[in-house]
Amino acid sequence: MKIGIVCYPTFGGSGVVATELGMALAKRGHEVHFITYRRPARLSVFHENVFYHEVTGEDYPLFEYPPYDTALASKMVEVVKFEKLDIMHVHYAIPHAAVAYMAKKILLQDGRYLPVITTLHGTDITLVGDNPAFKPVVEFSINKSDGVTAVSHFLRDETLRKFSISTDIKVIHNFVDFERFRKIDKDHFKKAIAPNGERIMTHTSNFRKVKRVEDVIRVFEKVHRAVPSKLLLIGDGPERRHVEDLCRQIGLCDEIRFLGKQDAVEELLAISDLFFIPSQSESFGLAALEAMACEVPVISSNAGGLPEVNIHGKTGFLSDVGDVEAMAQHAIAILGDDQVLQTFRKNALEQAQRFDLSRVLPEYEAYYEEIIERSAVRVD
Repeated sequence: MKIGIVCYPTFGGSGVVATELGMALAKRGHEVHFITYRRPARLSVFHENVFYHEVTGEDYPLFEYPPYDTALASKMVEVVKFEKLDIMHVHYAIPHAAVAYMAKKILLQDGRYLPVITTLHGTDITLVGDNPAFKPVVEFSINKSDGVTAVSHFLRDETLRKFSISTDIKVIHNFVDFERFRKIDKDHFKKAIAPNGERIMTHTSNFRKVKRVEDVIRVFEKVHRAVPSKLLLIGDGPERRHVEDLCRQIGLCDEIRFLGKQDAVEELLAISDLFFIPSQSESFGLAALEAMACEVPVISSNAGGLPEVNIHGKTGFLSDVGDVEAMAQHAIAILGDDQVLQTFRKNALEQAQRFDLSRVLPEYEAYYEEIIERSAVRVD
């Protein structure tokens, strides 16, 4: 099968899932073509079945903003024609689903029907897509997709609630690659960060307000009083400056490390004892799943799709958004007892195995085949 994948090439969840999916499909013998404006962040290993097509725009004095959508549509048409793709899989509705529809209509002029699957990831529906400036186009392009998937039951239900959708939405959960995310021996690394045996807590995000990184600091402040601990903050974004100032105000700069964006995040998760994800909105919680695959229990909010990943009282704990006190108490309950921590570690791993890439990948393959077969005689 020849598959085109369109995504944002960043460290965000949609780009990570799209890239990991594409590489896994290539290992299964499929030919995968990534189409985006920069090589995806996790597309770092050469594979004979993986191809990258860069979308480049032109700057003209007439354009205040380069017309990326037009350039992307043209590149999609070019790749489909010359590489003879069987299907196009676009990740994140804005603008990729609408652009795919444009490419489909162009290709129809040559008598070629391009099946398109759109995967909804979260803020393309719950935040950006719900904006009146985008909503009509998002709704239209979802309905014009040949197949639509959502990464959680929560996101599917939110899409049906916010939009008038006339097509089925199939839930295919996010996944984790256990070849990469797993518990490994990094004791020497752990001692460098926690030389006196302190517990290590970790948070990773893009440091936007919706991630509530300030809550991570407030929780850590309370936990640190009860359990000697260190905090690792992985990622970067608009809230970092504010969070750094907060660390200085509460006098915990020596206990908190800002590590910025990291390619090998799994090595940091491998030495962690607890993972924080107190987000205000989270369509699935891929970061939590990756932590759990490394046998790290999770303290999270109960927002969005997080309850589908983190099981309260078993793999970690759920609390209301902003309930710093409850999150701190739950964290202390896990970290304050070695036996309790080991039980939660075991449970976290067992839950993560339900989302093993080897289980989820066949769902995508079967869906591709279904959509291609359904589209074989269709003209739209």
